[in-house]
Amino acid sequence: MSDETDPLAWTRDYTPILRSLAEEYGDDEPLSDYTVALASHLEQKTGVLVETLNEAGADVLVTGSEPHSTKAEVVDALRDQPGIETFVEAGMSEEAWEAGQHDLLEREPDFILDDGCELIAKVHADHPEIARHVVGGGEQTTAGITRLEAMEADDVLEFPVYGVNDTPMKHFFDNVHGTGESSLSNVMITTNTMLSGKTVVVGGYGYCGRGIARKARGMGAQTIVTEVDPRKALEAHMDGHRIETMESAASEADYIITSTGNRDVVREEHLDELQDGVILANAGHFDVEIAIADLEDAAERVTEPRDGVTRYHLDDGRRINLLAEGRLVNLTGPHSNGHPAEVMDTTFAMMFEAARDMLAGGSGEELAPGLYAIPDRLDREVAYRKLDTLDVAVDDLTERQREYYEDWEHSDSAF
Repeated sequence: MSDETDPLAWTRDYTPILRSLAEEYGDDEPLSDYTVALASHLEQKTGVLVETLNEAGADVLVTGSEPHSTKAEVVDALRDQPGIETFVEAGMSEEAWEAGQHDLLEREPDFILDDGCELIAKVHADHPEIARHVVGGGEQTTAGITRLEAMEADDVLEFPVYGVNDTPMKHFFDNVHGTGESSLSNVMITTNTMLSGKTVVVGGYGYCGRGIARKARGMGAQTIVTEVDPRKALEAHMDGHRIETMESAASEADYIITSTGNRDVVREEHLDELQDGVILANAGHFDVEIAIADLEDAAERVTEPRDGVTRYHLDDGRRINLLAEGRLVNLTGPHSNGHPAEVMDTTFAMMFEAARDMLAGGSGEELAPGLYAIPDRLDREVAYRKLDTLDVAVDDLTERQREYYEDWEHSDSAF
């Protein structure tokens, strides 16, 4: 397949870390005895991760973590490759998407790389006999970590899971820069409006929310952050954003962008406060952060003035514009391409390393069921690979410096 016809060719050019992993592990194939299940937004970057796992020897079972972000050309590019099987189609119904995930799990994967804890939750709830034989998993999202923490608290996890989302390489780059840039760019492309001089309300100040707020302010917007966590609210305040409740902020908003991982961030009680023409978008998980049912109940009529925009006309004449039907604005809208490839290169490299380390790392350590921080050595390994692709060098500790760190009884004079 030529670069002109291969839908993954462009993305491979911008994912040098994944390419380096494929080159390093393509000969000895450390995953050759394993079947890896992958649930993620099935677009071009995910396609390159699937190829990388496959080149390392794994049989890969692929589904989407959200039914409306699947790219048909990516499914077509993957489904005919030996060792790769897809369980998702572009445009499929939610019922068919759910059924496909269950079909995948019935193939009894050895390892699950997940987004939103979709497959891990389903295998425990609906296929417990299969869950007991899964070797391990990796989770790449904040929402998924929240679900895993709840599962661990209930003592129901049957296998160890690496919390890839909580590593520095995921937080600092994917969540901040990936979500920040891709969400705002898709809001502007979808609406053909500008942020400069507007008031942008960001729901939530986790890593994703802070990326959105910082980049919006960098583009000239006035930023307001809403939070339920007092520490994150203080952090946002110290970063220079105004802090208000959603009820208060709603009346000032030109844009509201939710990014909390929770539901009903914008709901019935806020609708009376919204300005005419306000634009609502969700950059969190699933389609629950904006209470769409409340919008539908309040609307006198509904129109679609532009692709990707649903306009709710209220009986008092105000218009509320919802992007991407309340789903992830950077992945499910008509113009959406997801995070930039360079930033997903680091996240998907972490996912690959999570699978390789737990399945074939050779450490001899057998983890009990539970949620684990991914080893720091793997995070550093990916960071070094990223620096290599940028031709950037960093210093090494001298032996004297290393000893100074490691000797808790040291006195300065002894060194």
